[in-house]
Amino acid sequence: MTIPTGAIGFGAMRLADADIWHGPADRPAAVKLLRRVAELGVPLIDTADVYALGDNEALIAEALHPYPDGLLIATKAGETRPSPGEWVPVGNPAYLKQQAELSLRRLRVDHIPLFYLHRIDPLVALEDQLGALVELREAGKIGTIGLSEVSVEQLDAALRITAIGAVQNAYNVGDRTHEAVLDRTTELGIAFVPFYPVAASNTVVKEVAGELGATPAQVSLAWLLRRAPNMLPIPGTTSEAHLAENLAAADLELGDERFDRLQAFAGG
Repeated sequence: MTIPTGAIGFGAMRLADADIWHGPADRPAAVKLLRRVAELGVPLIDTADVYALGDNEALIAEALHPYPDGLLIATKAGETRPSPGEWVPVGNPAYLKQQAELSLRRLRVDHIPLFYLHRIDPLVALEDQLGALVELREAGKIGTIGLSEVSVEQLDAALRITAIGAVQNAYNVGDRTHEAVLDRTTELGIAFVPFYPVAASNTVVKEVAGELGATPAQVSLAWLLRRAPNMLPIPGTTSEAHLAENLAAADLELGDERFDRLQAFAGG
C-alpha cells in the first residue's frame, strides 16, 4: 500500500462533539460531508477507535461503505476514554487486538490499510505493543503500521522492532515542537501526517494570506505541503465550504520569499 503523501487528507475527529465523546448532533449533515470528501477525491480519511467511542468509524462506514477505489481509511488503537475529559493510553496486546477487531467490524472491512498505535503506553513494553500489531498484520487484518505522538527516540526504537510507514504528530507552521521527528521521517521516507495542521492565526500567516488572496488556513496547509515531500496533513471540518477551501490549498503557490518568511516566523 502506498500512503498518498503530498496531498491533503481529511481528519474525521471533528465530526464528533466538542468532547469527542458523542457522534455528530446532525448526523445526516455529517454523512453528506463525508460523501463530499469522497466525491472530491480526498485520498485518506483518518479516524480512531476512541473518537465518539467508536461511532466515528461507524459513521464513516454508514456514509461511504463500500469505499471507493483510491480512498484509504486509517484508524488507531491504544488510547482509551474513561470519561469525556480523560485520554489514557492502554497498550495491553490483547486489548490492542480486540480494538482492531472492533474497528474492522465498525468500518465493515476485513483489512485496515493503515493502523496506528494511538499512543505508546509507558507501562507496557514497546515490543509487546508493536508485537500485537505485527500479529494483526501477519494475519492480514491490517497493513501499514503507524505511530502517533512519538519522539525521534521512540520512532527509532520502534523501527528496531518492525517497519513503520507513518507517523502522526501535532505540527503546523506555528507549532514545530516535532520538527526533529519530521526531519527523521523525511530522511527515512516515512509518511508524516500532522494533526492540528492549521496554525493559530498570526501576523505572518495573515500577511501572506492577504498577499495571495487566500485564507490563513490555506497558507498553513500550503506551507506544510512545501515543507517536506512526505507530508500528508489531515485538516478536519464540519463544513463543505471549509472542506473545499482546505483542498484548494494544494494548488496555492507560496513562492520562495513567502515560504522563507513563514519558515523564519517560527524559527524553522
